[in-house]
Amino acid sequence: MSAVVQPRAAASARRRAGAGLVVAVLLVAFNLRIAVTSLGALLDHLGTQGVSPTTQGVLTSLPVLCFAAVGATAMALTRRVGVDRGLGLALLVLTAGLVLRVLDGTPALLAGTLVACAGIALANVLVPAIVKEHFPERIGTLTGAYTAVLSLGSAAGAALAVPLTNATGTWRLGLGLWAVVAIAAFVAWLPYARGGRRPDATAPGTNLWRNPTAWAVTILFGTQSLFAYVMMSWLPSVYVDAGFSDEAAGLLLAASIVIGVPFFFIVPSRAARMRHQGHVIAALTSLSILGWAGLWIAPQGGAWLWAALLGAGGAVFPVVLLCFALRTTSAVDTAALSTMAQSVGYLLAAGGPFLVGTLHHATGGWSIPCALLVGLGAVQITAGYFAGRPVQVEARATDRL
Repeated sequence: MSAVVQPRAAASARRRAGAGLVVAVLLVAFNLRIAVTSLGALLDHLGTQGVSPTTQGVLTSLPVLCFAAVGATAMALTRRVGVDRGLGLALLVLTAGLVLRVLDGTPALLAGTLVACAGIALANVLVPAIVKEHFPERIGTLTGAYTAVLSLGSAAGAALAVPLTNATGTWRLGLGLWAVVAIAAFVAWLPYARGGRRPDATAPGTNLWRNPTAWAVTILFGTQSLFAYVMMSWLPSVYVDAGFSDEAAGLLLAASIVIGVPFFFIVPSRAARMRHQGHVIAALTSLSILGWAGLWIAPQGGAWLWAALLGAGGAVFPVVLLCFALRTTSAVDTAALSTMAQSVGYLLAAGGPFLVGTLHHATGGWSIPCALLVGLGAVQITAGYFAGRPVQVEARATDRL
């Protein structure tokens, strides 16, 4: 009897450990945009509290620039502690930033936002490697789950920051209370922060910076990030200029984000079963192209349809994260490709909202910006075809460090 019970007990323990690991990863994902969206929701309130327009502009630019700069250092910072402990470190940095930015003064607000975004940047790079290492048979499912939860966290930060501020009477608590959520993620992850696998300094491999597949994945990450940040920055303005109220324009943006959540969850698990992910990338990008073309031609008549198409087309994001794992052979190679794609990709994306805004102000309308984004869709389809090919790259040891 004991011989039967022991294997059952061991299997039950493995299931509990696996479920706990899934919960920990999802809690981490929930934190990966809250620091950004909660601050964005309170920018107008901060303006009434003495935060200058210049400082507000810096605060909106910090996240994506930090994702690019700090993301580039992710492998160097975690090479001695491993990927798992590196994620624990990222959560501690995020928590410290969330606390620091609600201390007194504008310098603390800027420094805390920078520190919090640095923690997010590290986690952005490492989570795909965590999924590769711990869930090799369920990469698509877990990628879909954590990107969907990431979107829900993003929406929660935007939706609850103002109510929390009103309920507590101060924006400091409206922002600072999110540190509790980050601490919860750290506590949940702590049992799994074992250090992970370190790069092998003697292992052969390919120079990622000279590999066409790695560059295709990088360009794909950059284009989809540019689409996302342009949408978050300017979509409400497009609708306002088309005759909608500020409230209706904000609702259309929110609807676009919410519509994208089920696509984020479903698409990666389906794409992981496909031999060539380029086909699903092309289909999703076509939805984005239709959305921007619709805003170009008839922004008012099909407003809800265009918002829905842009939300669904945004599901390229979890597919490119899936490519980090599918195009590599190990967790450390996944982290190396993730580092390259996110550092360069976010840098490319950082100029998107600025360029679109400049074109809008120069031309007095949205036709040229929308045409530019339609053209960018063709670039994304091309990059997606090469990124989605069933080939794998193995990073050199120097790329992993």
